[in-house]
Amino acid sequence: MTLKVLYTASATATGGRNGHTQNQDGLVSVDTSVPKSMGGPGRPGATTPEDLFACGYAACFGSACEFAAKSVLKLAPTAIVIDCKVGIGTRSEGGFGLTAELTARIGGLSQADANRLVAKAHEICPYSNATRNNVPVTVTAILS
Repeated sequence: MTLKVLYTASATATGGRNGHTQNQDGLVSVDTSVPKSMGGPGRPGATTPEDLFACGYAACFGSACEFAAKSVLKLAPTAIVIDCKVGIGTRSEGGFGLTAELTARIGGLSQADANRLVAKAHEICPYSNATRNNVPVTVTAILS
């Protein structure tokens, strides 16, 4: 695969999951903490890498839906809202793994067109392409 890079993001983390991370210009600057459910301190006011991944995937998938609707499928949804859940857990093979669930709330389309839209967006979205065959991802369209 050849990729023509159009943009590169840069971030630095110190202290791992119980530390701090921020992007190069400082617009994203957050403390991180292992949640109590994973045996960590669950520090108040801190987030997790999975929270950040869910935010990024939701935003990117929403844009993929908008692109697919307008440029590929010639659909005109009245609303596109993406909810993303990212789970982390232990793998039977050892180590840790992720899961992702995307729910697209689509307005102004039939259920069939909403389903076509999210399927096409899942083919286009760079987060979907990065996780394909590596992270279990479910994609669901519901009408809003």
